[in-house]
Amino acid sequence: MGTAATTTATAAMETVAMTTKERQPLRLRHERKHQINLREDMVLTGRLEKLFSRDRYAGKDGTYRVTSLYFDTPYDKALREKLDGTDNREKFRLRYYGTDTSFIRLEKKIKRNGLCGKRTAPLTAGQTACLLKGEYGFLLDTGIPLLEEFYSKLQGQGLRPKTLVCYDREAFVYGPGNVRITLDRNIRTGLGSVEFFDIRHFYLPVLPDMTVLEVKYDEFLPDIVRMAVQVPGRQAAACSKYALCRRFD
Repeated sequence: MGTAATTTATAAMETVAMTTKERQPLRLRHERKHQINLREDMVLTGRLEKLFSRDRYAGKDGTYRVTSLYFDTPYDKALREKLDGTDNREKFRLRYYGTDTSFIRLEKKIKRNGLCGKRTAPLTAGQTACLLKGEYGFLLDTGIPLLEEFYSKLQGQGLRPKTLVCYDREAFVYGPGNVRITLDRNIRTGLGSVEFFDIRHFYLPVLPDMTVLEVKYDEFLPDIVRMAVQVPGRQAAACSKYALCRRFD
């Protein structure tokens, strides 16, 4: 995967400009992505499970399903900025894990100066159902800055649900460097559907026989991790699951 660029603690802890209600600084992290084939996946997974702990949310087989619904403007601002390589950008999504819709989050993914960050806010299934019906007013009554910001962009930018992204994730963690390694498999999307709660919905595979490897860390990437995730011939590259799934709209 090559040698990770070193940055100062100041850069890794860069504070994004926030509204007056968002007083907590946003921690920005490094994020490296690679597409690997099934054989590379098998070899890499065998190595990782000997060295690192699995994510505590994993099921008995070590994996869990992730279902996300991404929002974008009528002119696909988030998608276009991603494809154009715009450095300062953001996108919103709803997300839940497995089949448990009692724990839903609104997430705002942020990219600044080559680093990535995320803000989250909880939503109930009932609130999410209202949101998907176009009933947004409750967002202003929550007192949660991110939900209030989302309301303003639903109204001002015309954000609307665009596509479903679903995949099976296996994740490993390592304390030094706050490292998280994820392997996302069987990436699929709804065929134009935004039925966020319909787990029976047919999904179209978007990366057959490929896995997306992601490595996230704070100020530094420990040598043991750098060596463990080496895949000969693979270089870090942009790989947005949202952009991949939008190809099938």
